Parts: sequence; structure tokens; C-alpha cells
Amino acid sequence: MTPKPPHRPDTDECVRGASALTRAFGVLGKRWSGVVLGNLRFGPAGFRELSRATGGVSDSVLSDRLSELTKAGLITRAVDAGPPVSVSYELTPSGQALIPALEQIAQWAEEHLPPESSQ
Repeated sequence: MTPKPPHRPDTDECVRGASALTRAFGVLGKRWSGVVLGNLRFGPAGFRELSRATGGVSDSVLSDRLSELTKAGLITRAVDAGPPVSVSYELTPSGQALIPALEQIAQWAEEHLPPESSQ
């Protein structure tokens, strides 16, 4: 009995897969996006808390990433009128669904990429 050859995707499958990856990395490929999402896996957090947890990100870049992730439907922004006024960010169900994939990417990086050199 001859073994069955592995499934070879047709062109449409390849195009759909490439399109999905392009959309995903359009959001996740920006520096700090994955880190912000990973930090929110523990629950809601405010801007300062995320800034400290992310480390090395400027306030303007963090603000941009939070806006982009909100627009992409991965996090929500809640404002408590206070006083004092406070803003917190939290993963949406779509953001929560992404966490296992981010954990797998982190594990892969630990196993296959060299550590960053401190300069």
C-alpha cells in the first residue's frame, strides 16, 4: 500500500492564508502590540501600568498601539468619570482568543531565537 501524499493546498487556499497572515501581522507586526496584548492577559490595566509593564515604549507609541488595538477590536477602552478620571484597557473576546497563539510564539522564540544582547 502506497502512503497517501501530504495535502497540497490549492492556489485559493494559499491566497486566503496569505491574506489572513497579512491582516494579522498588519496589527501584530507593529512593535509593542504583542507585548501590550500579553500584558493585558492578566486583566484590565491603566495606561501607566501598561507603560511600566511594557518597558522601553514611549508614551506616544503606547498610545498609538492602544488606539490601533482598540480599532482592531482586540481591546476595549473604559473611562471611569471619577473623580479622578481613570482609563483602563481590557482584552475583548477576540483579544483573549489570541493569547494562546502569543504564548506559542513566545515559547518558539525562547527555543529558536538567540537572546537579545544588552548593549
